[in-house]
Amino acid sequence: MEKNFSLADIKFVKRITVGNIDPNNPMTEEKKDEAIKKLNDYLNGYPKGKLVGKDISFGIFQVGEHQLTMQSTTYHIGFPREVK
Repeated sequence: MEKNFSLADIKFVKRITVGNIDPNNPMTEEKKDEAIKKLNDYLNGYPKGKLVGKDISFGIFQVGEHQLTMQSTTYHIGFPREVK
């Protein structure tokens, strides 16, 4: 059984951003898949990180007669020690 989790145990926070809100430099599917794989590795690998927060950003852009909405999510993963 896993011991109780406390924010006091967090010594290092890694941020992973999935998505992009820059219409001039959209995120490719390969980059998005890579970010999601890294996020899953941090949450399930060793040392196992814990999700301690997330930020959601979005942008709404007018391109000619069309409206473009883009979103990115930054996940904050806490660890008991620094990870690479």
